[in-house]
Amino acid sequence: MNARLLAFILPLVVILVAAVAWPTPEIQSSHTMEANVLVFSKTAGYRHASIETGQEAIRKLGTEKGFKVTTTEDASLFTDETLKTYHVVVFLSTTQDVLDDTQQAAFERYIKAGGNYVGIHAASDTEYDWPWYGKLVGGYFDGHPNNPNVREATLTVADANHPSTKDLPATFTHTDEWYDHKDINPNVSVLLTLDETTYKKPDENPSEEPHPIAWYHEYDGGRVFYTNLGHAEATYTNPLFLSHLWGGFQYVIGEGHLPDYSGLD
Repeated sequence: MNARLLAFILPLVVILVAAVAWPTPEIQSSHTMEANVLVFSKTAGYRHASIETGQEAIRKLGTEKGFKVTTTEDASLFTDETLKTYHVVVFLSTTQDVLDDTQQAAFERYIKAGGNYVGIHAASDTEYDWPWYGKLVGGYFDGHPNNPNVREATLTVADANHPSTKDLPATFTHTDEWYDHKDINPNVSVLLTLDETTYKKPDENPSEEPHPIAWYHEYDGGRVFYTNLGHAEATYTNPLFLSHLWGGFQYVIGEGHLPDYSGLD
């Protein structure tokens, strides 16, 4: 190989090696957080087939982002001693009455001490006889379309500045089971809305008003993020949903402080 050809090839080799070695922005992840997350998925009513898939998705997200994940359906963990070790408690498609009075009181103290909550999908189909919880999650399940219950819909980002929505398209389609909600806490800040005309049939009386489907708020000392997405197993491998969920975790965990019970009676 003559010197002139070598001088031409060597710079190309250097550029190629650098391109392979340097990760693209899509792959590179600079934002991680250390936190302990408890994922609770006890059901006393309908049990979603996607729960195990959701648990695995959150465990994988924790591995990628640096937070520790414990999954359980054991309500006896809802004690001051156990809850105080977690930055956030996730209700993953829980249904109906999953905590007794003592466990409910412990969870209320956890939130009042600065603990945080994430509700996914059927978390709003839970604890109808516990008004405090209804205000925490932000609204109660009030039915969904059937035949089929899983449908494609158009979603719109209502707040593009929140970590859970800042990387989402302004408008996008997604296939899931879409809840109607009642008793929505007026203090929630809506993140995503549905266009009912894109998934409800004419005889289901679609409204032209925006339909809240994900929101956040601060409640009784803690931070809350709720998303109705998560019925379908395929949702938990959808990059848009995982970005949405990761942003929700970032919001509730904040600066990473554990709950502080010292100020409670």
